[in-house]
Amino acid sequence: MQRISHWKALTALTMTGALALTACGGAGGAKPAADKPVESLKFYNDKGGWKDAFTQVGAASKQDIGVGMEPVGYSDSNSYTAFIRSSFRTKEKADLFTWHTGKELEDLVDQKLVAETTEQWTKAVADGNVPEALKPYFTYDDKQYCVPLNAGYWVMYYNKAVFKKAGITANPKTWPELLAVADKVKAAGVKPFYQTSILFSFVWFETLLAGKDPDLYDALAAGKAKYTDPGVVEVMNDWKKLIDAGYFSDPGAKTEPQAQLKSGDVAMVNFGTWFSGSLNTLKMKAGTDYDFFVIPNVNPALPKTSMIFETGPVCSAAASEHSSTVKKWTDWWVTPQAQTAWANSRGDLSFNPKAEVKDTGLAALNKDVSGDGYRLINRWFEATPVPVANKALEVFGAFVTKPGDPMPGLQKIQAEADAYWAKQK
Repeated sequence: MQRISHWKALTALTMTGALALTACGGAGGAKPAADKPVESLKFYNDKGGWKDAFTQVGAASKQDIGVGMEPVGYSDSNSYTAFIRSSFRTKEKADLFTWHTGKELEDLVDQKLVAETTEQWTKAVADGNVPEALKPYFTYDDKQYCVPLNAGYWVMYYNKAVFKKAGITANPKTWPELLAVADKVKAAGVKPFYQTSILFSFVWFETLLAGKDPDLYDALAAGKAKYTDPGVVEVMNDWKKLIDAGYFSDPGAKTEPQAQLKSGDVAMVNFGTWFSGSLNTLKMKAGTDYDFFVIPNVNPALPKTSMIFETGPVCSAAASEHSSTVKKWTDWWVTPQAQTAWANSRGDLSFNPKAEVKDTGLAALNKDVSGDGYRLINRWFEATPVPVANKALEVFGAFVTKPGDPMPGLQKIQAEADAYWAKQK
């Protein structure tokens, strides 16, 4: 099972446009013969649900800098990943494409397949257009590659009508208060939390572990702790208690989480701030039909609130024939003007702190998390090596479907982790 974009879970769309590339014999990292300026760039992505927003941004870039952008979206992540990897061996290499940070980006860098962006990063950080804190996610051997696509913080979305029906008048500030809210919602006949056995099966594992022992979370991601360690086993048992208490929705349900929240089948969904865009697409209004709150720590003694954070890259092939146009477009992309257009096209956040975000709740969150009260935790999906994540997703999916003794599953994950880290220098 390949690593999968969250939008496959959120939107079932067909692939946009047929793509046929003619293979040629050049090496993936070879330099193009000559740079060819072009008036519009194709932007390959695995986020089919963002097509309208990408189209709006393409129109904005055409107006602002004279370079358009045409999104080419995939709904199947396996097909997308295979296409991007094979495209490096073709004549028409991708000018712009989405990818993942972490080991998957490092793999492309090692093969010299993606364009370096160190100079762009230096200027963008100096201009205040990209936070310094994002830089490590795009840095390998002291050089930067790609530019940010988005920034997202993981919070708890909730249906305001369900909360009102259950008599909930204040957002929970502690873990016991969150469970008390869940009890009230359950008593009102609604499943408190969304959960799935595929794709996002890791969400509650990362929430519980990061909120209980963020140091163990980071050590696990770095191979300095084991999935069979007592602290991890304890978190799995905590998760089982929540499942046994009836707090979660059917993990095998096919209905998309945004539809479940809108219908009131579930009261709360633990997702990244990009989820606002999904709810807005269903004509739900922020602050009226839905809202969100910061998930409190499981461990009240932690000095800072653990905040799961994610970012994704916009990359370009190192051998793109349109490198000067790509640079012109990505220089524009990181500006406040571009990011204001991007954020408001979806009702989302932006990585650029100067972007004018219309959603007041998201704008306030963006400001709050930059303060001293939060500890940013790299999302498990990006923090975990690919083969380890693949095995863990399999184990977590089985666990939420039929919870039992977590140790056999954790031993399977750790066996994969042992094999992976043994190969690392």
